[in-house]
Amino acid sequence: MATLSDRFSINSQIEHLQAKYVGTGHADITKFEWLLNIHRDSYASYVGHHNMLAYFATAQNESIGRVKYEFLQKMLLPCGLPPAGQEDE
Repeated sequence: MATLSDRFSINSQIEHLQAKYVGTGHADITKFEWLLNIHRDSYASYVGHHNMLAYFATAQNESIGRVKYEFLQKMLLPCGLPPAGQEDE
């Protein structure tokens, strides 16, 4: 059974990871921000792995360079514009 000090230790480790890595989120992250991180991470992985890029290029009947360019462009706004109710901080 976890003791109280173990729980504080786990919470401090989570806070440290959330501060160090942007994509891990935090308690106040919105659904849009979370999806934005997921999509950007996915596109970055696709661009970084040549075999995945070749797979997408073959499936779309495009050149690898064209698919890579399209993925890099999609990384700018992968989920479209933010919802109107979201405030900028």
